[in-house]
Amino acid sequence: MAFVKHLFDKNFIEYASYVIRDRAIPDLEDGLKPVQRRILHTLFEMDDGRFQKVANVVGQTMRYHPHGDASIYGAVVTMANRGLYLQQSPRRRWVSIFLETQGNFGNMFTGDSASAGRYIECRINPLAKEFFVTNPHVTHYIPNYDGRGTEPEVFRAKIPVALIIGAEGIAVGMSTKILPYNIREVLDAEIKFLRGEPFTLYPDVPTGGLIDVSGYNDGNGKIITRAKFDTSDEKKIVITELPLDTTSEALLNSIDGAYRAGKIKISAVDDHSTDHCEIEIRLPRGVYARDVIDSLYAYTDCEKSISCQMLVIKDNMPVAMTASEIIAFYARRLTLIIKDELEFERGQLTDRLHLRTLERIFIEERIYKRIEEMKTQPAVLKAVADGFVPFKDELVRPLSKEDIDHLLGIPIRRISLYDISKNRAEVRDINARLKDIARKLKNLTACAVDYLGAMLGKFGADDLKRRTQVVQFSAVDVKEVAKSDRSLRYDEKYLGIGVSGGKEIRKVSPYDRILYVRRNGMYAVIDVPDKMFINKDLCFCEVADKETIAAVLFTVIFRDPATKVAFIKRCRIPGWIMNRDYFLAPDGMEVLHVSTAERFSFTLHYEHKAKAKILKESFRAEDFAEKGLKTVGVRLSARACERLETDDVPDARLFAQG
Repeated sequence: MAFVKHLFDKNFIEYASYVIRDRAIPDLEDGLKPVQRRILHTLFEMDDGRFQKVANVVGQTMRYHPHGDASIYGAVVTMANRGLYLQQSPRRRWVSIFLETQGNFGNMFTGDSASAGRYIECRINPLAKEFFVTNPHVTHYIPNYDGRGTEPEVFRAKIPVALIIGAEGIAVGMSTKILPYNIREVLDAEIKFLRGEPFTLYPDVPTGGLIDVSGYNDGNGKIITRAKFDTSDEKKIVITELPLDTTSEALLNSIDGAYRAGKIKISAVDDHSTDHCEIEIRLPRGVYARDVIDSLYAYTDCEKSISCQMLVIKDNMPVAMTASEIIAFYARRLTLIIKDELEFERGQLTDRLHLRTLERIFIEERIYKRIEEMKTQPAVLKAVADGFVPFKDELVRPLSKEDIDHLLGIPIRRISLYDISKNRAEVRDINARLKDIARKLKNLTACAVDYLGAMLGKFGADDLKRRTQVVQFSAVDVKEVAKSDRSLRYDEKYLGIGVSGGKEIRKVSPYDRILYVRRNGMYAVIDVPDKMFINKDLCFCEVADKETIAAVLFTVIFRDPATKVAFIKRCRIPGWIMNRDYFLAPDGMEVLHVSTAERFSFTLHYEHKAKAKILKESFRAEDFAEKGLKTVGVRLSARACERLETDDVPDARLFAQG
């Protein structure tokens, strides 16, 4: 058994780690899940400027992704609808920062699905080449699952992709929910962080809507999101913008469900949504827009509460971060990426400068002539090396065997057509660029700010306009909106809103709770019942509002079954637990009478005994002090009580006769 338990524990941990790291949770470094990263890597490899069939992209990606074509196709469609900005020219259309698309990739407003992969096309957006570093000298590549190719372990991203596209995933024991942000605001926040200025970030989606971020907690709280209404005509409501994470289809279904349940009053609903939301709700006679708005927020998806958690993989471990921390991470990482790119470019330029210097000296000083009389390879190599001895101070680095091999490989035709002026101009350009690189390496923060500013310049003035409006409002409580328009009735047999006869106790809403007391002193708090059998035992029923119930003074008269000695207790009910039975009298006692009247009289009739002159005794309930609910009560007499008479009458709402 111990071995089996160890085996299960080991396999479960491995499975959980795999799901967390390799499927559900995005990596902080590039903000992508593995399938998204492999799609982009494939598109970078396939990029020739032309559109590719999505089915072809899926097939090529399967070389790197071992989980089948369905997950890849779904991820391509998702990426095409994430990180969107509105391109103003040549025609208004939504464009992803990752993919340029042709064909039907679904509709984020209506919720329509995308066409099959064989009918739609995509290609990498040039912006993605700006954001992701694909240089294998800067980005680390690893073998793919079958060892036939290589893929990036993670891309080195220059912008906070996790914030721009958002993410949602459920792993073993944890989940992530990152709402998307506005690209311009994210890049502006990075610039402000690099300059040491304060910044704030809130989610923004193309579908617009309203959000209250009072409890957002920088990405690890919750938001309340609402649809935006046009109520200029009081006889209809037009929904012009959708709440976050909602489509017009889902919204229509919720409105239809609320209408069928009798929660809202409408006459017709028309959906005219295309590339924007336009749902028209027409109202019946006598009902106006102001009467319906709160009900739409309460009973439909026009208002939603969304819980968020920014869980990402950082250094191979799941970590919960805030939006501000992610901005800070990427701003610092951007300076490191720029540093690595500049140093790599400097190395390339230095090699190029060295080779151009070697070629100029080799040809200009006619060193190549020295090899004409040499008979062996070692002699040729020595002649070239000796020819550079007088010019060693002009070289960028010492002459190597690889340098000599490069010089000996120069064709005679190139030597005869060698342009000294062109070579010197190229050397000047290389030196100028090297000086520029040296200057930038000393001012990496300024370089990062310049890069982010240049990225913002690639978008049009209105491309990245904020579309989700940040406002402050309180969530509509369904219980407050619900009308108390249903009759709670009792027919001396059944209690509930489904009872057709009997007496109406009061009007209630479906969200009310009631406290009822039986004749035996048992009481409980329950949701408003549809039809509950209670026979003739009911003596009190009221909506279970703590202030209302606390104002009711209960008087219970009971006796000990063994001695028949009578007691009285006057108390209030301060609290309760739902659907749990309580008793006003102590356990085992026989309840004679329960009343909510402040004043009433009652008479105890005692058992007949020899020489007993007093056979009955009268009392007034108001003469006894109020006690706590858990007290045992006050003894009325030491004599055995045979029966009780009272001038108190039951609640007139419950019974036809007193």
